[in-house]
Amino acid sequence: MIALLALIPVAVWLYLLAFRGRFWVMAERDDADHPPPPTHWPSVVAVVPARNEADVIARSVGSLLAQDYPGEFCVVLVDDQSEDGTADIARKLGGRLDIVAGSPRPQGWAGKVWAMRQGVERAGAPDYIWFTDADIEHRPENLRKLVARAQAGGLVLTSLMVKLHCRSWAEAYLIPAFVFFFDMLYPFGWVNDPGNKTAAAAGGCMLAQRIALERAGGIDAIQGEIIDDCALGRAMKAQGPIWLGLTERATSIRPYAGLPEIRRMVARSAYAQLGYSPLTLLGTFAGMLIVYAAPPALALLTRDSAQASGILAWAAMMLAFQPIAKFYRVSPLWGLALPLIGLVYALFTLESAVQHWRGRGGMWKGRAQALGKS
Repeated sequence: MIALLALIPVAVWLYLLAFRGRFWVMAERDDADHPPPPTHWPSVVAVVPARNEADVIARSVGSLLAQDYPGEFCVVLVDDQSEDGTADIARKLGGRLDIVAGSPRPQGWAGKVWAMRQGVERAGAPDYIWFTDADIEHRPENLRKLVARAQAGGLVLTSLMVKLHCRSWAEAYLIPAFVFFFDMLYPFGWVNDPGNKTAAAAGGCMLAQRIALERAGGIDAIQGEIIDDCALGRAMKAQGPIWLGLTERATSIRPYAGLPEIRRMVARSAYAQLGYSPLTLLGTFAGMLIVYAAPPALALLTRDSAQASGILAWAAMMLAFQPIAKFYRVSPLWGLALPLIGLVYALFTLESAVQHWRGRGGMWKGRAQALGKS
């Protein structure tokens, strides 16, 4: 009986490797091909929601102002009631920068999404709106490459999974796995396939065609969404093709101060991802045990065919982790720790549910924003 049950995690990992859009290969990257430049460069407005970003705002907005974009381009910074002088620091940068003093968040709106909406209102009517976070630094050519890809592919949304900060041991332990799990949940190849219903985006860098955004209902269509980027991805894919890939042209410049900060980042939205459903939470835990905990348990605690199944599943897990480990330049041996990493993320998800049940779901910059019902 144990030998038969031991085949389940093997079957799951064989499915993931072979039939889950080859997510683990991480082939969707913005440097994997080189779309030709357009004959005419469209107008773009960057919209940057910012709340208490004084430590990084000069670098992030400075990198936007330094874009070598040939077309019409400016930056709208929405200061979401910061208390640390974010707007004052940004104002010193000058250039093509328009600073909006954010108004209080209305009932039913997530804070960041409300700031995005105010930025879109100020942007006017450009051809594209470029949503980017206030802790992201962009290489000078990033916008030019984004627009070229969008124009060449007729894309309504072009999104980049920015390279997250990964230097400390805590970051090496959890950050590559965060991207790995995201790609497993939303295989980028499926996202980029117009014939596949899977849709997602990465909020740190999203270039939206304005007309398509208006057809989708504008930012109002995602007003209460905690996972605003994936919600925008779904809304935009209904309007036309979208694209999502990894990049090294945009990087997160704020380090994570140890495990507690990464835990807060994950817990902010994990339960929202499950639709605020206790049954889905229970199913997720059961699935995590089968996919991540069972292989090492079988490999270390059983014998014969059950042990062989555990070793095979664990080896498949480690193999799948190698491309993202290489992208983040961390040791390939972190693949061996993926069962423990998966357990940690399961605990983060449980904490997210507990926070929601206590009325503190979706914490962002000191504000609880989750609107779903437990």
